[in-house]
Amino acid sequence: MKTFYLFISFCLVSSITTFAQIDQKNRVIILTDIEADPDDTQSLVRLLLYSNQIDIKGIVATTSCWLQHRIAPESIERVIQAYGKVHPNLLKHEAGFPKPEALAALIKNGLPEYGMKGVGDGKNSEGSEWIIKVLEEKDDRPLWISVWGGVNTLAQSLDQIRKTKSKKEAQRLISKLRVYTISDQDDSGIWIRNNFPELFYIVSPGDYYGTATWTGINSYIKGIDNSSISNIWIAQNIQQNHGPLGAEYPDVAWGVEGDTPAFLSLIPNGLNEPEHPEWGAWGGRYELYKPDFSKTKKGSSIVKIAPETRAIWTNTDDNYTPYVPKEYGRSVKKDTITFKDNKVTLWRWREDFQNDFAARMDWCTQTYEEANHPPVPELTHSNRLTVKSGEAFNLDAFKSTDPDGDNLSYLWFHYPEESSYKEKIDLGAENVHMVNLRAPIVKKKETIHFILKLSDKGTPALSRYKRVIMTVLPN
Repeated sequence: MKTFYLFISFCLVSSITTFAQIDQKNRVIILTDIEADPDDTQSLVRLLLYSNQIDIKGIVATTSCWLQHRIAPESIERVIQAYGKVHPNLLKHEAGFPKPEALAALIKNGLPEYGMKGVGDGKNSEGSEWIIKVLEEKDDRPLWISVWGGVNTLAQSLDQIRKTKSKKEAQRLISKLRVYTISDQDDSGIWIRNNFPELFYIVSPGDYYGTATWTGINSYIKGIDNSSISNIWIAQNIQQNHGPLGAEYPDVAWGVEGDTPAFLSLIPNGLNEPEHPEWGAWGGRYELYKPDFSKTKKGSSIVKIAPETRAIWTNTDDNYTPYVPKEYGRSVKKDTITFKDNKVTLWRWREDFQNDFAARMDWCTQTYEEANHPPVPELTHSNRLTVKSGEAFNLDAFKSTDPDGDNLSYLWFHYPEESSYKEKIDLGAENVHMVNLRAPIVKKKETIHFILKLSDKGTPALSRYKRVIMTVLPN
Protein backbone atom coordinates (compact mmCIF):
# COMPACT_ATOMS: atom_id res chain seq x y z
CA MET A 1 0.00 0.00 0.00
CA LYS A 2 1.33 3.39 -0.93
CA THR A 3 1.50 5.79 2.01
CA PHE A 4 1.33 9.54 1.54
CA TYR A 5 3.53 11.58 3.86
CA LEU A 6 2.12 14.48 5.81
CA PHE A 7 3.10 17.94 4.71
CA ILE A 8 1.58 21.38 5.29
CA SER A 9 1.76 23.10 1.96
CA PHE A 10 -0.80 24.13 -0.54
CA CYS A 11 1.32 26.71 -2.31
CA LEU A 12 3.15 24.09 -4.32
CA VAL A 13 0.07 23.11 -6.26
CA SER A 14 1.17 23.78 -9.78
CA SER A 15 -2.18 24.62 -11.29
CA ILE A 16 -5.82 24.69 -10.33
CA THR A 17 -8.70 24.46 -12.73
CA THR A 18 -12.35 24.69 -11.91
CA PHE A 19 -14.44 21.54 -11.89
CA ALA A 20 -17.83 23.11 -11.27
CA GLN A 21 -20.94 21.18 -10.39
CA ILE A 22 -23.59 21.68 -13.05
CA ASP A 23 -26.13 23.71 -11.15
CA GLN A 24 -29.24 22.42 -12.90
CA LYS A 25 -31.81 19.74 -12.32
CA ASN A 26 -31.65 16.44 -14.18
CA ARG A 27 -34.66 15.82 -16.42
CA VAL A 28 -36.31 12.40 -16.13
CA ILE A 29 -39.27 10.43 -17.46
CA ILE A 30 -40.29 7.42 -15.39
CA LEU A 31 -41.55 4.19 -16.98
CA THR A 32 -43.23 2.13 -14.26
CA ASP A 33 -45.05 -1.20 -14.18
CA ILE A 34 -46.70 -0.05 -10.96
CA GLU A 35 -48.83 -2.78 -9.32
CA ALA A 36 -46.63 -5.57 -10.65
CA ASP A 37 -44.83 -5.37 -7.30
CA PRO A 38 -45.27 -2.97 -4.34
CA ASP A 39 -41.73 -1.67 -4.87
CA ASP A 40 -42.81 0.68 -7.68
CA THR A 41 -45.12 2.47 -5.24
CA GLN A 42 -42.31 2.56 -2.69
CA SER A 43 -39.95 4.12 -5.23
CA LEU A 44 -42.59 6.64 -6.31
CA VAL A 45 -43.04 7.83 -2.73
CA ARG A 46 -39.31 8.45 -2.49
CA LEU A 47 -39.11 10.10 -5.92
CA LEU A 48 -41.79 12.65 -5.03
CA LEU A 49 -39.78 13.70 -1.97
CA TYR A 50 -36.99 14.73 -4.39
CA SER A 51 -39.30 16.31 -6.96
CA ASN A 52 -37.87 19.73 -6.14
CA GLN A 53 -34.36 18.53 -7.01
CA ILE A 54 -35.14 16.33 -10.02
CA ASP A 55 -37.08 17.74 -12.98
CA ILE A 56 -39.78 15.11 -13.48
CA LYS A 57 -41.05 15.38 -17.08
CA GLY A 58 -43.36 12.38 -17.17
CA ILE A 59 -44.53 9.28 -15.28
CA VAL A 60 -45.68 6.59 -17.71
CA ALA A 61 -47.66 3.52 -16.66
CA THR A 62 -46.28 0.50 -18.54
CA THR A 63 -46.34 -3.27 -18.68
CA SER A 64 -43.51 -5.70 -17.89
CA CYS A 65 -42.86 -9.41 -17.80
CA TRP A 66 -44.57 -9.35 -14.39
CA LEU A 67 -47.60 -7.31 -15.57
CA GLN A 68 -48.10 -8.14 -19.23
CA HIS A 69 -51.64 -7.13 -20.13
CA ARG A 70 -52.62 -4.08 -18.10
CA ILE A 71 -51.31 -0.78 -16.79
CA ALA A 72 -52.20 1.06 -13.59
CA PRO A 73 -52.02 4.86 -13.94
CA GLU A 74 -54.62 5.22 -11.17
CA SER A 75 -52.03 3.97 -8.68
CA ILE A 76 -49.64 6.75 -9.71
CA GLU A 77 -52.45 9.27 -9.22
CA ARG A 78 -53.19 7.94 -5.75
CA VAL A 79 -49.61 8.50 -4.55
CA ILE A 80 -49.56 12.00 -6.06
CA GLN A 81 -52.80 12.81 -4.22
CA ALA A 82 -51.12 11.82 -0.95
CA TYR A 83 -48.13 13.98 -1.89
CA GLY A 84 -50.52 16.89 -2.38
CA LYS A 85 -51.62 16.64 1.26
CA VAL A 86 -48.05 17.10 2.54
CA HIS A 87 -46.93 19.52 -0.19
CA PRO A 88 -47.43 22.66 1.96
CA ASN A 89 -45.26 21.24 4.73
CA LEU A 90 -42.50 20.16 2.34
CA LEU A 91 -42.22 23.75 1.15
CA LYS A 92 -41.32 24.80 4.70
CA HIS A 93 -38.06 22.85 4.33
CA GLU A 94 -36.97 23.47 0.72
CA ALA A 95 -38.34 25.49 -2.14
CA GLY A 96 -39.36 24.18 -5.53
CA PHE A 97 -41.64 21.23 -4.78
CA PRO A 98 -44.05 21.14 -7.75
CA LYS A 99 -47.77 21.41 -7.20
CA PRO A 100 -49.57 18.05 -7.17
CA GLU A 101 -51.72 19.19 -10.10
CA ALA A 102 -48.59 19.71 -12.20
CA LEU A 103 -47.33 16.23 -11.37
CA ALA A 104 -50.72 14.65 -12.06
CA ALA A 105 -50.67 16.21 -15.53
CA LEU A 106 -47.48 14.27 -16.23
CA ILE A 107 -49.14 10.85 -15.80
CA LYS A 108 -49.20 9.14 -19.20
CA ASN A 109 -50.31 5.74 -20.45
CA GLY A 110 -48.21 3.22 -22.29
CA LEU A 111 -49.85 0.39 -24.23
CA PRO A 112 -51.26 -2.49 -22.17
CA GLU A 113 -49.23 -4.91 -24.32
CA TYR A 114 -46.13 -6.86 -23.50
CA GLY A 115 -42.72 -6.08 -24.95
CA MET A 116 -42.25 -6.10 -28.71
CA LYS A 117 -45.96 -6.81 -29.21
CA GLY A 118 -46.37 -3.13 -28.34
CA VAL A 119 -43.75 -1.84 -30.80
CA GLY A 120 -44.24 -1.05 -34.48
CA ASP A 121 -46.66 0.64 -36.85
CA GLY A 122 -49.93 1.57 -35.16
CA LYS A 123 -48.45 1.03 -31.68
CA ASN A 124 -48.04 4.65 -30.62
CA SER A 125 -49.26 5.48 -27.14
CA GLU A 126 -49.71 8.58 -25.05
CA GLY A 127 -46.46 7.64 -23.32
CA SER A 128 -44.38 7.05 -26.46
CA GLU A 129 -45.58 10.29 -28.03
CA TRP A 130 -44.85 12.17 -24.82
CA ILE A 131 -41.23 11.01 -24.80
CA ILE A 132 -40.78 12.40 -28.32
CA LYS A 133 -42.52 15.65 -27.39
CA VAL A 134 -40.22 16.21 -24.41
CA LEU A 135 -37.15 15.32 -26.50
CA GLU A 136 -38.14 17.93 -29.06
CA GLU A 137 -38.34 20.71 -26.47
CA LYS A 138 -35.73 23.45 -26.71
CA ASP A 139 -33.73 22.13 -23.77
CA ASP A 140 -30.09 21.11 -24.05
CA ARG A 141 -30.18 18.98 -20.91
CA PRO A 142 -30.07 15.20 -21.35
CA LEU A 143 -33.37 13.41 -20.86
CA TRP A 144 -33.10 10.44 -18.54
CA ILE A 145 -35.48 7.52 -18.97
CA SER A 146 -35.73 5.76 -15.61
CA VAL A 147 -37.15 2.32 -16.35
CA TRP A 148 -38.77 0.45 -13.47
CA GLY A 149 -40.52 -2.17 -15.59
CA GLY A 150 -40.74 -2.87 -19.32
CA VAL A 151 -39.09 -0.51 -21.78
CA ASN A 152 -41.34 -0.97 -24.81
CA THR A 153 -42.78 2.56 -24.53
CA LEU A 154 -39.29 3.92 -25.17
CA ALA A 155 -38.76 1.32 -27.91
CA GLN A 156 -41.84 2.64 -29.70
CA SER A 157 -40.59 6.23 -29.38
CA LEU A 158 -37.27 5.22 -30.91
CA ASP A 159 -38.98 3.28 -33.69
CA GLN A 160 -41.07 6.34 -34.57
CA ILE A 161 -38.10 8.69 -34.43
CA ARG A 162 -36.19 6.46 -36.83
CA LYS A 163 -39.12 6.21 -39.23
CA THR A 164 -40.36 9.82 -39.19
CA LYS A 165 -37.26 11.99 -38.66
CA SER A 166 -34.30 12.71 -40.88
CA LYS A 167 -31.16 10.80 -40.02
CA LYS A 168 -29.55 13.96 -38.65
CA GLU A 169 -32.55 14.89 -36.52
CA ALA A 170 -32.92 11.33 -35.23
CA GLN A 171 -29.28 11.31 -34.18
CA ARG A 172 -29.73 14.64 -32.44
CA LEU A 173 -32.74 13.48 -30.47
CA ILE A 174 -31.32 10.09 -29.54
CA SER A 175 -28.06 11.68 -28.41
CA LYS A 176 -30.02 13.48 -25.68
CA LEU A 177 -31.36 10.24 -24.19
CA ARG A 178 -29.89 8.54 -21.12
CA VAL A 179 -31.41 5.21 -20.10
CA TYR A 180 -31.12 3.39 -16.76
CA THR A 181 -33.18 0.20 -16.67
CA ILE A 182 -33.75 -2.13 -13.74
CA SER A 183 -32.51 -5.22 -15.59
CA ASP A 184 -34.58 -6.40 -18.57
CA GLN A 185 -38.29 -6.72 -17.83
CA ASP A 186 -39.44 -7.28 -21.37
CA ASP A 187 -37.91 -8.31 -24.69
CA SER A 188 -37.66 -4.78 -26.07
CA GLY A 189 -34.54 -3.91 -24.07
CA ILE A 190 -32.19 -6.04 -26.12
CA TRP A 191 -33.97 -4.84 -29.30
CA ILE A 192 -33.23 -1.24 -28.35
CA ARG A 193 -29.58 -1.95 -27.59
CA ASN A 194 -29.06 -3.86 -30.84
CA ASN A 195 -30.86 -1.34 -33.04
CA PHE A 196 -29.59 1.88 -31.47
CA PRO A 197 -25.92 1.17 -30.77
CA GLU A 198 -25.05 4.75 -29.80
CA LEU A 199 -27.76 5.04 -27.16
CA PHE A 200 -26.47 5.64 -23.62
CA TYR A 201 -27.77 2.59 -21.75
CA ILE A 202 -27.19 1.40 -18.15
CA VAL A 203 -28.38 -2.13 -17.40
CA SER A 204 -27.60 -5.41 -15.67
CA PRO A 205 -28.86 -7.51 -18.64
CA GLY A 206 -31.48 -10.22 -18.45
CA ASP A 207 -33.90 -10.86 -15.61
CA TYR A 208 -31.59 -12.85 -13.34
CA TYR A 209 -31.53 -10.38 -10.46
CA GLY A 210 -29.06 -12.25 -8.30
CA THR A 211 -26.06 -10.61 -9.97
CA ALA A 212 -27.58 -7.22 -10.78
CA THR A 213 -25.93 -4.13 -9.35
CA TRP A 214 -29.24 -2.49 -8.41
CA THR A 215 -30.06 -5.30 -5.96
CA GLY A 216 -27.48 -3.77 -3.65
CA ILE A 217 -30.30 -1.55 -2.43
CA ASN A 218 -32.14 -4.44 -0.78
CA SER A 219 -29.60 -7.25 -0.38
CA TYR A 220 -28.87 -8.50 3.12
CA ILE A 221 -25.08 -8.26 3.43
CA LYS A 222 -23.44 -10.42 6.06
CA GLY A 223 -20.98 -8.44 8.14
CA ILE A 224 -22.62 -4.99 7.98
CA ASP A 225 -25.57 -3.26 9.63
CA ASN A 226 -28.62 -3.96 7.47
CA SER A 227 -31.18 -2.35 9.77
CA SER A 228 -32.01 0.49 7.35
CA ILE A 229 -33.79 -1.95 5.03
CA SER A 230 -35.57 -3.82 7.81
CA ASN A 231 -39.35 -3.85 8.15
CA ILE A 232 -39.07 -2.24 11.59
CA TRP A 233 -36.99 0.64 10.19
CA ILE A 234 -39.43 1.13 7.32
CA ALA A 235 -42.44 1.19 9.65
CA GLN A 236 -40.86 3.64 12.09
CA ASN A 237 -39.18 5.99 9.62
CA ILE A 238 -41.46 5.91 6.58
CA GLN A 239 -44.85 4.30 6.94
CA GLN A 240 -46.23 5.30 10.33
CA ASN A 241 -46.69 8.76 11.87
CA HIS A 242 -45.31 10.49 8.77
CA GLY A 243 -48.50 11.69 7.18
CA PRO A 244 -50.53 10.57 4.14
CA LEU A 245 -47.52 10.02 1.85
CA GLY A 246 -45.82 7.68 4.30
CA ALA A 247 -49.08 5.82 4.76
CA GLU A 248 -49.08 5.05 1.02
CA TYR A 249 -45.73 3.24 1.29
CA PRO A 250 -46.59 -0.49 1.08
CA ASP A 251 -44.98 -3.39 2.89
CA VAL A 252 -42.25 -5.33 1.10
CA ALA A 253 -43.34 -8.28 -1.02
CA TRP A 254 -40.13 -9.24 -2.86
CA GLY A 255 -37.41 -6.66 -2.29
CA VAL A 256 -37.66 -3.15 -0.95
CA GLU A 257 -37.42 -0.37 -3.57
CA GLY A 258 -35.86 -2.40 -6.34
CA ASP A 259 -36.59 0.42 -8.79
CA THR A 260 -35.13 3.32 -6.82
CA PRO A 261 -31.54 2.90 -8.12
CA ALA A 262 -32.79 3.99 -11.55
CA PHE A 263 -33.06 7.57 -10.27
CA LEU A 264 -30.87 7.71 -7.16
CA SER A 265 -27.88 9.06 -9.08
CA LEU A 266 -29.93 12.01 -10.36
CA ILE A 267 -30.15 13.53 -6.87
CA PRO A 268 -27.66 16.41 -6.52
CA ASN A 269 -25.62 15.46 -3.46
CA GLY A 270 -22.04 16.33 -4.49
CA LEU A 271 -21.20 12.69 -5.23
CA ASN A 272 -23.64 11.84 -8.01
CA GLU A 273 -22.42 12.60 -11.54
CA PRO A 274 -24.99 10.85 -13.76
CA GLU A 275 -23.04 11.52 -16.97
CA HIS A 276 -20.22 9.43 -15.47
CA PRO A 277 -21.57 6.00 -14.47
CA GLU A 278 -17.94 4.89 -13.99
CA TRP A 279 -17.76 7.23 -10.99
CA GLY A 280 -19.32 5.79 -7.86
CA ALA A 281 -22.73 7.18 -6.85
CA TRP A 282 -25.89 6.36 -4.94
CA GLY A 283 -27.22 4.42 -7.94
CA GLY A 284 -24.09 2.25 -8.15
CA ARG A 285 -21.05 2.26 -10.39
CA TYR A 286 -20.94 0.92 -13.97
CA GLU A 287 -18.35 0.55 -16.70
CA LEU A 288 -18.74 0.62 -20.49
CA TYR A 289 -17.96 -2.72 -22.17
CA LYS A 290 -19.56 -5.59 -24.09
CA PRO A 291 -20.33 -8.29 -21.51
CA ASP A 292 -19.58 -11.98 -21.95
CA PHE A 293 -22.41 -14.15 -20.67
CA SER A 294 -20.75 -17.51 -21.22
CA LYS A 295 -20.47 -18.09 -17.45
CA THR A 296 -23.55 -16.15 -16.41
CA LYS A 297 -26.43 -17.90 -14.70
CA LYS A 298 -29.54 -17.59 -16.82
CA GLY A 299 -32.72 -15.97 -15.56
CA SER A 300 -36.31 -17.08 -15.96
CA SER A 301 -37.74 -18.11 -19.30
CA ILE A 302 -39.51 -14.77 -19.62
CA VAL A 303 -36.62 -12.45 -20.47
CA LYS A 304 -33.52 -14.37 -21.45
CA ILE A 305 -29.99 -13.02 -21.60
CA ALA A 306 -29.09 -12.55 -25.25
CA PRO A 307 -25.71 -11.76 -26.81
CA GLU A 308 -24.94 -8.06 -26.67
CA THR A 309 -23.76 -6.60 -29.97
CA ARG A 310 -22.37 -3.40 -28.45
CA ALA A 311 -20.80 -1.97 -25.33
CA ILE A 312 -23.23 -1.06 -22.54
CA TRP A 313 -22.84 0.52 -19.13
CA THR A 314 -23.02 -2.51 -16.87
CA ASN A 315 -21.79 -4.30 -13.75
CA THR A 316 -18.35 -3.64 -12.30
CA ASP A 317 -16.74 -4.33 -8.92
CA ASP A 318 -15.59 -2.18 -6.02
CA ASN A 319 -13.11 -3.35 -3.42
CA TYR A 320 -14.50 -1.74 -0.27
CA THR A 321 -13.52 -1.69 3.39
CA PRO A 322 -16.14 0.17 5.46
CA TYR A 323 -15.31 2.69 8.16
CA VAL A 324 -16.85 1.97 11.56
CA PRO A 325 -17.21 4.25 14.61
CA LYS A 326 -14.80 4.04 17.53
CA GLU A 327 -15.78 4.64 21.13
CA TYR A 328 -12.52 6.36 22.07
CA GLY A 329 -9.79 8.23 20.25
CA ARG A 330 -10.11 8.78 16.51
CA SER A 331 -13.82 8.78 15.70
CA VAL A 332 -13.64 6.15 12.94
CA LYS A 333 -11.49 3.23 11.93
CA LYS A 334 -11.46 0.81 9.02
CA ASP A 335 -13.36 -2.41 9.57
CA THR A 336 -11.63 -5.79 9.61
CA ILE A 337 -13.66 -7.08 6.66
CA THR A 338 -13.36 -6.11 2.99
CA PHE A 339 -16.02 -6.65 0.34
CA LYS A 340 -15.62 -7.01 -3.41
CA ASP A 341 -18.40 -7.31 -5.98
CA ASN A 342 -20.65 -5.11 -8.11
CA LYS A 343 -23.40 -4.75 -5.49
CA VAL A 344 -20.88 -3.08 -3.19
CA THR A 345 -20.83 -0.10 -5.55
CA LEU A 346 -24.39 0.66 -4.46
CA TRP A 347 -24.90 -0.63 -0.92
CA ARG A 348 -21.78 1.17 0.35
CA TRP A 349 -23.95 4.34 0.27
CA ARG A 350 -27.14 2.69 1.57
CA GLU A 351 -27.14 4.06 5.11
CA ASP A 352 -26.61 7.56 3.72
CA PHE A 353 -29.47 7.51 1.23
CA GLN A 354 -31.82 5.74 3.62
CA ASN A 355 -31.18 8.39 6.27
CA ASP A 356 -31.76 11.05 3.63
CA PHE A 357 -35.09 9.46 2.72
CA ALA A 358 -36.12 9.28 6.38
CA ALA A 359 -35.25 12.94 6.93
CA ARG A 360 -37.34 14.02 3.94
CA MET A 361 -40.21 11.91 5.19
CA ASP A 362 -39.94 13.85 8.47
CA TRP A 363 -40.38 17.02 6.40
CA CYS A 364 -43.90 15.84 5.56
CA THR A 365 -45.10 16.54 9.11
CA GLN A 366 -42.43 18.36 11.11
CA THR A 367 -41.55 22.04 11.34
CA TYR A 368 -38.20 23.24 10.03
CA GLU A 369 -36.88 23.49 13.58
CA GLU A 370 -37.90 19.92 14.45
CA ALA A 371 -36.43 18.24 11.36
CA ASN A 372 -32.90 17.68 10.13
CA HIS A 373 -31.46 19.13 6.89
CA PRO A 374 -28.31 18.14 5.01
CA PRO A 375 -24.96 19.81 5.68
CA VAL A 376 -23.30 21.99 3.07
CA PRO A 377 -19.72 20.98 2.21
CA GLU A 378 -17.47 23.72 0.91
CA LEU A 379 -13.83 23.47 -0.05
CA THR A 380 -11.19 26.14 0.49
CA HIS A 381 -9.81 25.28 -2.96
CA SER A 382 -10.98 24.08 -6.35
CA ASN A 383 -12.38 20.59 -6.75
CA ARG A 384 -10.00 19.93 -9.63
CA LEU A 385 -6.30 20.09 -8.83
CA THR A 386 -3.11 19.54 -10.81
CA VAL A 387 0.13 18.71 -9.03
CA LYS A 388 3.52 17.33 -9.99
CA SER A 389 4.81 13.92 -9.01
CA GLY A 390 5.92 14.03 -5.34
CA GLU A 391 4.55 17.52 -4.64
CA ALA A 392 2.76 18.42 -1.44
CA PHE A 393 -0.87 19.50 -1.35
CA ASN A 394 -3.81 19.54 1.00
CA LEU A 395 -7.53 18.88 0.91
CA ASP A 396 -9.57 21.21 3.08
CA ALA A 397 -13.31 21.60 3.73
CA PHE A 398 -13.01 24.13 6.55
CA LYS A 399 -15.76 26.35 5.11
CA SER A 400 -18.44 23.63 5.42
CA THR A 401 -21.61 24.52 7.30
CA ASP A 402 -24.85 23.03 8.54
CA PRO A 403 -28.22 24.80 8.23
CA ASP A 404 -29.37 23.49 11.62
CA GLY A 405 -26.14 24.35 13.41
CA ASP A 406 -25.26 20.68 13.92
CA ASN A 407 -21.76 19.48 14.65
CA LEU A 408 -20.02 18.10 11.55
CA SER A 409 -17.93 15.01 10.91
CA TYR A 410 -15.47 14.73 8.01
CA LEU A 411 -14.28 11.63 6.19
CA TRP A 412 -11.83 11.84 3.29
CA PHE A 413 -10.98 8.79 1.20
CA HIS A 414 -9.41 7.78 -2.09
CA TYR A 415 -11.69 5.97 -4.55
CA PRO A 416 -9.20 3.88 -6.56
CA GLU A 417 -11.75 2.28 -8.92
CA GLU A 418 -12.62 5.75 -10.22
CA SER A 419 -8.98 6.76 -10.53
CA SER A 420 -6.36 5.85 -13.11
CA TYR A 421 -3.97 5.59 -10.15
CA LYS A 422 -5.11 2.30 -8.62
CA GLU A 423 -2.74 1.88 -5.68
CA LYS A 424 -4.63 2.61 -2.49
CA ILE A 425 -3.75 5.85 -0.74
CA ASP A 426 -3.65 6.06 3.05
CA LEU A 427 -4.76 9.55 4.03
CA GLY A 428 -3.67 9.22 7.66
CA ALA A 429 -6.05 11.21 9.88
CA GLU A 430 -8.83 11.18 7.31
CA ASN A 431 -11.54 12.26 9.78
CA VAL A 432 -10.54 15.95 9.98
CA HIS A 433 -11.50 18.91 7.84
CA MET A 434 -7.99 19.18 6.36
CA VAL A 435 -5.60 16.44 5.29
CA ASN A 436 -2.03 17.26 4.26
CA LEU A 437 -0.56 14.93 1.66
CA ARG A 438 2.15 14.40 -0.90
CA ALA A 439 1.40 13.26 -4.43
CA PRO A 440 2.66 9.82 -5.43
CA ILE A 441 5.65 9.37 -7.68
CA VAL A 442 4.26 8.66 -11.15
CA LYS A 443 5.82 7.85 -14.51
CA LYS A 444 2.82 9.00 -16.55
CA LYS A 445 -0.11 11.35 -16.04
CA GLU A 446 -2.52 9.91 -13.49
CA THR A 447 -5.89 10.98 -12.09
CA ILE A 448 -6.89 10.45 -8.47
CA HIS A 449 -10.44 10.82 -7.11
CA PHE A 450 -10.73 11.92 -3.50
CA ILE A 451 -14.16 11.95 -1.86
CA LEU A 452 -15.19 14.02 1.13
CA LYS A 453 -18.16 12.66 3.04
CA LEU A 454 -19.50 15.39 5.29
CA SER A 455 -22.03 14.25 7.91
CA ASP A 456 -23.98 16.06 10.56
CA LYS A 457 -24.99 14.72 13.96
CA GLY A 458 -28.67 15.42 13.57
CA THR A 459 -31.40 12.79 13.65
CA PRO A 460 -31.19 11.04 11.28
CA ALA A 461 -27.58 11.89 10.46
CA LEU A 462 -27.31 13.30 6.94
CA SER A 463 -24.37 13.29 4.53
CA ARG A 464 -23.30 15.30 1.52
CA TYR A 465 -20.10 15.02 -0.50
CA LYS A 466 -17.40 16.76 -2.46
CA ARG A 467 -15.41 15.03 -5.17
CA VAL A 468 -11.88 16.32 -5.78
CA ILE A 469 -10.24 15.10 -8.99
CA MET A 470 -6.49 15.52 -8.91
CA THR A 471 -4.21 15.17 -11.93
CA VAL A 472 -0.65 14.13 -11.11
CA LEU A 473 1.96 14.94 -13.75
CA PRO A 474 5.33 13.19 -13.98
CA ASN A 475 8.41 15.34 -13.44
